[in-house]
Amino acid sequence: MALSLKGRTVLVIGRGSGIASAVVLAAQSEGANVVVAGRDREALRDAYDDPGIEVEEVDLNDDASIAALAERLGEIDHLVSTASARARGHLAELDRRAVLHSFDTKVVGPIMLAKYFSGRIAEGGSFTLFSGVAAFKPVVGYLGVAATNGAADFLTRSLALEMGPVRVNAISPGVIDTGIWDSLGEEEKKAYFENLRAANPARRIGTVDDISAAVLFAMTNASLTGVTLRVDGGEPLT
Repeated sequence: MALSLKGRTVLVIGRGSGIASAVVLAAQSEGANVVVAGRDREALRDAYDDPGIEVEEVDLNDDASIAALAERLGEIDHLVSTASARARGHLAELDRRAVLHSFDTKVVGPIMLAKYFSGRIAEGGSFTLFSGVAAFKPVVGYLGVAATNGAADFLTRSLALEMGPVRVNAISPGVIDTGIWDSLGEEEKKAYFENLRAANPARRIGTVDDISAAVLFAMTNASLTGVTLRVDGGEPLT
């Protein structure tokens, strides 16, 4: 059974760009009332610049901030958390604070979201988290990322049991063409993408629209819960 988002309230936590922005615009195009929330409220307001999108402030590393957001919003229909903090680096380079911040943002933060929004998600509602391809295909230099994403993947199944009938799912993107890869420089980014494209079974690099479509599916499929949707072009198979 496919559920409609028309007139439903969708809360999207994250930045005003990339995947979070694609999810916001996709939900809005389906008729949802969208609320965006993040640590920098003014930056979000500038990014969306749309009176139809409500802008709120929240810090996933601060329980009081999460509780206050839940109190302000009251009942919602769907909650999506795209927030992350990546602890990249080889083992010898990993910093404890970076690893803890990664877990705090992508694992503990969603646990606290579940705690404070419990009872505030309407019938037929959902909670969508984000894992990532590193949880399923370990790569040297991504130990902290893999451990965080693996924890988010397991958290999804645990929350699906505890929060039911609210549906809880995760999206696990592969390499997605967003601005985060621009730091490689044009030529290096192009070479990196070409190598991945040649190796992946799907023979393509994912887009933010691929991910937003998966989020919409997770929100609107009435029987989907406890599932991690791996939107990665088959990268872990190679």
